[in-house]
Order: sequence, then structure tokens, then C-alpha cells
Amino acid sequence: MEEKEFETLLDGETYLESLRDGREVFIDGEKVEDVTSHPAFRNSARSIARIYDSMHDPDLRDQLTAVDRFGIRTHKFFQPSYTAKELREARDALVIWARMSYGFMGRTPDYKAAFMASMGCAPEFYEPYTDNALNWYKKYALRGLFLNHVLINPPIDRKKPIHEVKDVFVHVEKETDNGIIVSGAKMLATGSALTHATFVAQNSAVHLDPENAKDFALVFIAEVDTPRSKLLCRRSYESSARSPFDNPLSSRFDENDAVIVFDKALIPWENVLVYRDTERATAFYGASGFFQRYNLQAATRLAVKLDFMSGLFAKAIESNGTENFRGVQVALGNILAWRHLIWGLTETMCRNPEQGPGGCVVPRVEDALAARIFGRESWPAIHNLFETFLGGSPLVAPSSYRDFHHPELRPLLDKYYRGSDSDAVERIKLMKLIWDSIGSEFGGRHLLYELNYSGNNEQIRIDVVTNAEKRGVLDECKSLVDRCMSDYDLSGWTGQDWVFDE
Repeated sequence: MEEKEFETLLDGETYLESLRDGREVFIDGEKVEDVTSHPAFRNSARSIARIYDSMHDPDLRDQLTAVDRFGIRTHKFFQPSYTAKELREARDALVIWARMSYGFMGRTPDYKAAFMASMGCAPEFYEPYTDNALNWYKKYALRGLFLNHVLINPPIDRKKPIHEVKDVFVHVEKETDNGIIVSGAKMLATGSALTHATFVAQNSAVHLDPENAKDFALVFIAEVDTPRSKLLCRRSYESSARSPFDNPLSSRFDENDAVIVFDKALIPWENVLVYRDTERATAFYGASGFFQRYNLQAATRLAVKLDFMSGLFAKAIESNGTENFRGVQVALGNILAWRHLIWGLTETMCRNPEQGPGGCVVPRVEDALAARIFGRESWPAIHNLFETFLGGSPLVAPSSYRDFHHPELRPLLDKYYRGSDSDAVERIKLMKLIWDSIGSEFGGRHLLYELNYSGNNEQIRIDVVTNAEKRGVLDECKSLVDRCMSDYDLSGWTGQDWVFDE
């Protein structure tokens, strides 16, 4: 098909300008007038802008973008993949973006592409809102829009059925000629202050009573500047950063998490995907291929993050002069093994896909489930290795970069804070980077993020069992045991190939 104008894809400047709208973002007791200039968001916004600029870089354009079946040039992961080769190329495009934040920004524009892409090949799942789905895909792909999502209900009265918590959980209040009126809150809208729209739905593990929960059986897209909607943000780590030297990660890669609140907000009919359909409201999670594709994006981003942490640990032990200690080498080997495992899973997810919706291909469910669990396990393990084998090293640092500018302190710092392989400035620069990755409030948030964003500890494992039962994997495993047990009985071997002397 004829390619549409490449310039329609957002670049950094047009992305930043697109955020200057009527969105209601609240932080520290104030309403933010402009997220692109506010100290809580401005550098994170510029980190995303750099991502958008990369699609217009002549050296990266062909690695990052391709023309879809509608003639739209878009990011390779924003469009469906129809072959294993295309899926791997999409994975490689994910790598380029992930490396721009060293793996510390997970909800970049490509994250929700894991879901949105399938609306371009199988919009009929959303019937009678098929046209809505297809139109949103085209608009999304053409501009390279940035969506966040909220699936989780606030942790209030969760022991009750969803329909009994109408004062808190998102539900439809009434319908009008122009759309539906919704109220309620959802979490956790990661990065939402810097996005264009919010995908709102129910978590797949939620049970919706077919008779009583229809008002809660909704899937829709709400533009961030939707009137009567608000984003209530957590504390900003970016605004708390002292300097690039002291907080090199949190000062530019803080994806602020928020709760979104709708107070009789109008959602136009063209933004509705599922309406009062209790079965379809949660079925999208698997039917869209979102589960497999988001785990590919997440594993790829984590693999890049583990590249970074492997290099960070290696440089730290060299700075400490412990790189040849046997136990320290064991720790480095463990970190590298986690790195190899996650990268290997991304390769498997791309090279051995299964049929997805509308003729596309997606990673096999089993591979996605494995990536989901081992990705979760890798980060606390690496956290522990850093804390155990670096000991107090990341704490042995001056209070801030200003200490190096003090004439009385500088000679002392140069003498007592130097590394085995570097001067004091380089060693402290390294240690502060380590602290920001694992020890600062930003680092603590990343531990919580890696542990929980894919689902709770029990559900992600129950899903493995459910899938193995559903797809016959567990039966195959049990049949292998039955075959072994059929080789012998109380009288000895049942076959002729083995010897038994009673």
C-alpha cells in the first residue's frame, strides 16, 4: 500500500506540545499547569521526547519503523506481526527504546502497543464497537500515541463483589446520545501524566457477576484531558533529585504513578470498546494477544536493565578491588545468568510464536508465562546480590556533588574516596548511580514495580497451572510419569529389555 506521510508520527517537539492541554494533574497539593515544565515531570517528559525523536533519526528509522497493512508507517511493535521474523524485528525495536532509559522506564509508548496493535488485525472482537477499535488503531499507529492503562480497582473492600463497591470502582452511571457517563477510581496509572489517553478496563482475574455487575463491565479509552477526570500523583522522585551527579536515574526516568478518578465524566461512544458485557470485559486480556505481547515488551526492557546491572556490578567490584575474589565472581556469575535467561526467553518468544488474533503471530503463552515469573524473580535476586557483595560501598559517598567543590574537602575526598581503578570523582559517580538504582526511593519503587506490575505473587503462578491444564501440557507431563510406572509392577519389569533377579 502507499505509505502515508512519515511526518505524521510524533517527534519530540510535537509530543511535548501535545501534553499542553486541559489535563488535570495534581501533585503536592497543586494542580499542574504544564507537565512539560513542572519539576516533577519535566525531565521524564524529555526522556520520552527523545524516544519520539529516535523514530525520525535517519540512522534508526528503518530499525524502528515499518509500513503496516494500512499503509501507515509506525513503530514495528505498534503494528501486528505476521511472521516470526517480524516479531523479532519488533523485539529489536523495543531494545533500542529500552536502552535509551537503561531499562528503567517500563511504561514507555511501546508498552500499550502490546494491546493496541491487535485492534488493527482483529477489531471484530469488540463488536458492536468494531469500527471504534479499528479507528483507534489507525489513529494510534499513525501518530505513535502514548497510552497508559488502569486495570486494578483500589484496595478498598475487595472482599466484597465488585458491584457492591459502587462508590469507589469505575462504573457507568447512565448513557446519553453522546456517550456514557462514568464515575469511580482506578489504579495504577503509571506514567499517565505524560500520556495522551488512558485505557480503562477490568483486571482479567476479576469476577463480574453476569446479572449484577453489568455497569462495571466496561472497556474504554479516556483521553487524559477528559473533563471531570483527575490524576492524583504520588510523590515525585524527579523533583526530589539533588543533581544529575547525585541522582542520575531518578532525575530523568521517574514514571510517576497515579490514581485516576472519574466524576461523572463523559466517554464518547467512539471511545467505547466493551459496554455492559461481563464476559467480554475481561476476555480481551487473552483474546487480544495482549498477555503474550506485553510480556515480550516487559522481558525485553528487563533484559536491557539486566545488561545495565551486570555492567554496573562489574564496574563496582573493580572499583572495590574485589573482582578476583572467588565469592564475588560467583555473584557476578549469578547476575549474568539472570541476564542470559531473560534474553534467552525473549529470543524464544520471537522465534517460536503461535497464532494470534486476525492472522497475526504472538509469543507462545507458555513462554510468556515463564517470562512473567522469572522476570519477577530476577530483580529481588539481583538486588540482594548487590547489597550482599558490595556491602556498605554505596553508602560511602559524600552528601552531594557540592562537597567536591569545597576547597577543604576536595583533598580529603581525592585521597580517601578514590577507587582501586579510578579517582574519587569517578568512584563516587559510580556509587551514587548504584544507590539510585537500588537504594534510593526511586530504587525502592523499582523493586516494588518489578515484583507486582505483572500480577500478584499467587495469581501469576496459578495462571501457569490453569494454562497447563487447559492446553494439555500437564496431561502430557503426567502421561510421561504413567509411562514410566507402566514399565514395572510387583512381579518385576513388564517389558523384555531389563533384567531382574528376584
